[in-house]
Amino acid sequence: MKHILLSILFACLGFSCGGNTVQAPYSYAVAETPWSEALGNHRAVLTVAAPADAVRLSFDWRRPDKEVEDRRFLIIDAETGDTIPNIQRLKVGNEQCELLFGPVSRKGTYFFYYLPYRVQEGWGNYHRGYYPKEEAPDRQWLSATSSASSDGQFPEATIARVESRTQFDSFFPMEVTASAGEKEQYRQANPGRFLVFPEDRSFPVRMKTDVPYKWLQGQDRSLFKGAAMPNEYYAFQLGIWAGNQELKSITYETSGLKSGNNVIPAEAITCFNINGVNPLGKTFTKKVSVAPDAVQPLWFGVDLKADQPGGTYKGVIVVSDETGYAVPVDIELKVSGKMLADRGDNELWRHSRLRWLNSTRGISDKPTEGYTDMSLSDNRISCLGRTVSLDMQTALPASVDSWGHELLASPVRFIIRTSSGEKKLDGTVDLTGQSEGKMSGSWKAEDDDLTLTCNGTMEFDGWINYVYSVTPKKDLQIEDIRLEIPMKSEAAPYFMGLGLPGQETPANYSGGWETQGKTVHDYAVSIPTSKSTSWLWPFDSFWCGSEKAGIHCELRGASYTGPLLNLYRPAYPESWYNNGKGGFRINRSGNRTTATAYSGERTLKAGENLTFDFALLITPVKKVNSHSQFTDRYYHNGGAPTPGQENLDAGIKIINVHHANALNPFINYPFITADKIKDFVDEWHGKGCKVKLYYTIRELTNVVPEIWALRSLGDEILQGGNGGGFPWCREHYVTDYTPQWYQHLEDQQLGVAADASVLTATGDSRWYNYYVEGLAWLVEHTGIDGLYLDDVAFGRDMLKRMRHAMEEVKPGCIIDLHSNTGFSRGPATQYAEYFPYVDKVWFGESFMYDEMSPANWLVEVSGIPFGLMGDMLHGGGNKWLGMQYGMTVRQPWLTEGVSCDPQYIWRLWDDFGIMDAQMIGFWEKNPAVTTSDKEVKVTAYVNKGKTLLSIGNYSGAKKQVKLNIDWKQLGLNPSSVRMQAPAVTDFQEAQEFTPADLIPVDPKHGWLIIVSEI
Repeated sequence: MKHILLSILFACLGFSCGGNTVQAPYSYAVAETPWSEALGNHRAVLTVAAPADAVRLSFDWRRPDKEVEDRRFLIIDAETGDTIPNIQRLKVGNEQCELLFGPVSRKGTYFFYYLPYRVQEGWGNYHRGYYPKEEAPDRQWLSATSSASSDGQFPEATIARVESRTQFDSFFPMEVTASAGEKEQYRQANPGRFLVFPEDRSFPVRMKTDVPYKWLQGQDRSLFKGAAMPNEYYAFQLGIWAGNQELKSITYETSGLKSGNNVIPAEAITCFNINGVNPLGKTFTKKVSVAPDAVQPLWFGVDLKADQPGGTYKGVIVVSDETGYAVPVDIELKVSGKMLADRGDNELWRHSRLRWLNSTRGISDKPTEGYTDMSLSDNRISCLGRTVSLDMQTALPASVDSWGHELLASPVRFIIRTSSGEKKLDGTVDLTGQSEGKMSGSWKAEDDDLTLTCNGTMEFDGWINYVYSVTPKKDLQIEDIRLEIPMKSEAAPYFMGLGLPGQETPANYSGGWETQGKTVHDYAVSIPTSKSTSWLWPFDSFWCGSEKAGIHCELRGASYTGPLLNLYRPAYPESWYNNGKGGFRINRSGNRTTATAYSGERTLKAGENLTFDFALLITPVKKVNSHSQFTDRYYHNGGAPTPGQENLDAGIKIINVHHANALNPFINYPFITADKIKDFVDEWHGKGCKVKLYYTIRELTNVVPEIWALRSLGDEILQGGNGGGFPWCREHYVTDYTPQWYQHLEDQQLGVAADASVLTATGDSRWYNYYVEGLAWLVEHTGIDGLYLDDVAFGRDMLKRMRHAMEEVKPGCIIDLHSNTGFSRGPATQYAEYFPYVDKVWFGESFMYDEMSPANWLVEVSGIPFGLMGDMLHGGGNKWLGMQYGMTVRQPWLTEGVSCDPQYIWRLWDDFGIMDAQMIGFWEKNPAVTTSDKEVKVTAYVNKGKTLLSIGNYSGAKKQVKLNIDWKQLGLNPSSVRMQAPAVTDFQEAQEFTPADLIPVDPKHGWLIIVSEI
């Protein structure tokens, strides 16, 4: 019996099998049992009538893929499994294949495999490729066939049918191509600048440069007929085939559909290729062009009301181009049956979820859970824990108070300097918008040389955005335009960004954007592994501050400003970069630490507008929730998401369901297995655990039912590229894609050999809208408790939307964020704007914990300066140093050969009651405990009547240290305490100490010592 998941997948993807001479020249079918994957995804089933030294094959295979002549051919006896030893290629092209093969020792059935490839098990990036051409035929056989060919005496193999290994692999019917001759003949009989082919949603148009054979077999091009139900969101296509000239702008018109006195208004009909709503909720019209002889599907959606009366609704959609050439298509939509309560969303083959592309769900400026309404008093704007006082003449911050700590030594300055000196430009601030979650204002100043305007915004999470526009009144020589952020040195002990990893703030540093030209989708550039190739570090942002207060600054205006800069390689912001003349400086002098972003000299023409965009985030964005850190323990096991009783006994409370497993096999598209996920969530809710799901955006699996509709949108959602990767992608996408994550799937019942994803596009993609709507659907229909985000690529507006969307359905959802610093390079800098909406960080892969300084641990890994806490990952982390920040690994993640098991440390947490303790870190201004050696740090967890000391040696040498204890902070009497290091498996053996003892600490190791009242 076919597995139910397989049936769902087939229905989703709109396949049809069986012979249909209208749709293809041969009978097409799917193998009853998938053959060996290494033989490839396609074969022709041949019939040979009698034994022969050589048999001729003429096969109109009508292939859409590239380099068909470079693939290996195999012909195998279906009964014996013997391989025919000789194949002579007579003609091999995309339209036709002509061969001689032999000798054939018996009559019967033979299989011709023409796309065998190297199977690559496991995960990562597929790199093995197709098998090369078969060996040349034997010379004696070739000589014999050459002699016989002069007589033309070769028996012909007949093609019984063409088969695909699985339904998912099939070319039929929409990738069975028409020949050049057939296209030319059809064009002569049907002239016009373009032709329109109505097509049902069950047969998504797939090919960009080829025409489906079925279109030219008498299909009625003047009429589309469909059947829908009340409340359904009904989708269909109109395929455009351009003539020999480019179509520069395709548009459409309709007056709606009518059935008697009942109507479906024009407003209810949308073409997703032309009309849309961007992720900010703004409508747009998109220009659609079609290259000569190319195919462009237009995907339409019809929004039927819940009480839509039954009947056959008729109307016309007129498709036209820029010349006015128009093609009308009659539309008949029969509406009948019961109201479709879910609009069709639960039946993926309907494509009703395409309307999610234009969703505005979650777009709101209201504060999300845990944040308070903003307030405005005179020049002071306040949000949760933070207040910014504006200089009303410059509109810039004159004071920044974060949780009672002043950050600025003097006001922030935006400076324009000419040969005459620094411009003195004072204006006034006008409030342009005020709500509970957002304050907006404008500012303007001018002199004889230029006009300077600014639009500013501050939001409830502490994010502030300034956009300056400089407009000269005459040609103007600029010496520099720069941003200066002068901070109090005592408030700015740590720094990261602008090419530097997390560290103590340097006395002086200068850097530039570096490596001019290695930007804008340079796919060949590798990830750097040393500071000499630091251009891929987060060059556009920095953070400076402490665990008490800090400022993150992002220089905006690039072609993409989200995280994963190394993957998307954006062009630098033109204003700040200034052809390499721009750069950064840090100067620490006395009680002033100034961070400067400068742009350098340039000449501005009169009337030329230059925009400088930057954003500030005041940190911490929330109070650290250490109680949650020590009680909400994670189970995270990629391939086996189901915990055992031993995991429950260890105290796990949150299960992260990764992708690439039986529950969630396909990356970033969990909808196909939603029923399984719901059952899992229900089960574990019953055991007191929350369940979160891997679901992101950066890449997208090839099994997405709407994938062909998304491809029809050009590079709006799926990023272009050089193709390649897994054979399925080469055979079906063919061109214009960038391969990403690959996971070989062992479960044959899925009907898919591998999860082969492609890279999504940057910028304002409508996939963001789909994603948010999909997130709300998952929370509502499966009951998940939040998300696990793994190196994602969107801006803070999306995190805010995601929070709103989840909270609308289920308050209290959780988000944790993972990043690989070898991949995203400095994730705490790149992802800082996410932190208001994230509950926990997992930084993460490629962090060399044994090589990191205390400052690097604190700033880049722990999350503490931002109001978060985190877990360790790479190589199992460093359990001794991790405890300095309240960090362990996740059970039972496998990393670098290490199976993570923090249960023994968790047991100590429980025995001590760490969740109720006050954490006093070594980084505090007045730590509770210090040591006699600056390389050995102590974090104290102060509980009632007892304190847990985490001692960590960051050096490479063994140390003997004496503790300096502030007994008042611990609330203990030093004359009546016991100092005991309890036995902790794989961590330490039991040992007693006294306050006066020298404590031995091995390199990169430490102790957990409980100091308690006797």
